[in-house]
Amino acid sequence: MKQPPTGWVAVARALDDRLRELGWRQWELAQRSQVSQAVIRELQYHTVERSRGSRTLEALSTALGWHQDHLHAVLHGIEPRLPDAPADGGDPVATRLDVIERRMAAMSATLNELRVDLTTLLQRTRER
Repeated sequence: MKQPPTGWVAVARALDDRLRELGWRQWELAQRSQVSQAVIRELQYHTVERSRGSRTLEALSTALGWHQDHLHAVLHGIEPRLPDAPADGGDPVATRLDVIERRMAAMSATLNELRVDLTTLLQRTRER
């Protein structure tokens, strides 16, 4: 029986699968996560193996609609948490802060989408 990938190969596969599932391109994930497209490309295609900061993996996980620790868990071969799972075993304050952080990330992604839409609209209006 074939073993599932581990380490950065598993992260690459998770990113690839999720982007395909959502129908997103790298540039969309870059805008939503505020992680450079070059870093996303390196991770998705596993072209450069280097340590990444936890904030990079958290930003990507959150932008993809996963728990903030999802890609970190994938990297270390741990079962990822569900998006609404508490970060540290049930501390209600930490849980609430996680929810607020995810909501803020979602709002940030929505604002970025609006910015892109407005920029496109302005460009089209100026072309007329």
